[in-house]
Amino acid sequence: MQFRHEVKHEINISDMLILRQRLKAVMKPDNNAVNGKYQIRSLYFDNIDDKALREKLDGVNVREKYRIRLYNNDTSLIHLERKFKQGGLGYKNVADLTPKEAEAIAKGNTEWMAESNNEVILGFYTRIKTEGLKSKVIVDYTREPFVFAPGNVRVTLDYDIRTGLNCTDFLNPDCVTVPIPDNPCILEVKWDNFLPDVIRDIIQLENRYGTTFSKYAACRMYD
Repeated sequence: MQFRHEVKHEINISDMLILRQRLKAVMKPDNNAVNGKYQIRSLYFDNIDDKALREKLDGVNVREKYRIRLYNNDTSLIHLERKFKQGGLGYKNVADLTPKEAEAIAKGNTEWMAESNNEVILGFYTRIKTEGLKSKVIVDYTREPFVFAPGNVRVTLDYDIRTGLNCTDFLNPDCVTVPIPDNPCILEVKWDNFLPDVIRDIIQLENRYGTTFSKYAACRMYD
């Protein structure tokens, strides 16, 4: 299990324009990006008591959450992700889903998961049965990803964050989403064992500090 360091900074548009130029000068764009960016849609799950949401807002040190994610509305690659957080460290397990499987999960049809041989799917099924996890909200945003081989560093600029309100029709491209309040930009930095000085230096911004910003929590504020 490889935990990665994760740091987020809430920034503004001016910050993002400055950082974009700095990052392009030193880092490479992610190979999966199209014209330097891609669109992400995630469907988050929580129980009736909003355990995942409350743990995030309360600053619980050890947390786990599940989401389904696809990129650029391309249904040929859909991921079920288990995200585990412990302080400033994170770890993610991923399982591939077919469009039919993703739609079934979103609608609460999960009995088929019990027959899976995939540990992520089985773990999610166990949580569904023991904690009553259900689909809660769609989160859409644009991501500009950059990579740097030493330290396995990944820096992303996320913006145009939108919430699906009460819509959880994950595979419907016409599902209406609206911008979250203040519509911030998020700088996220991830690395393995060390963060090279050149990267540490270029991401420095005056009066910007680490944040606990959560796209999931921000998109639930309409509830």
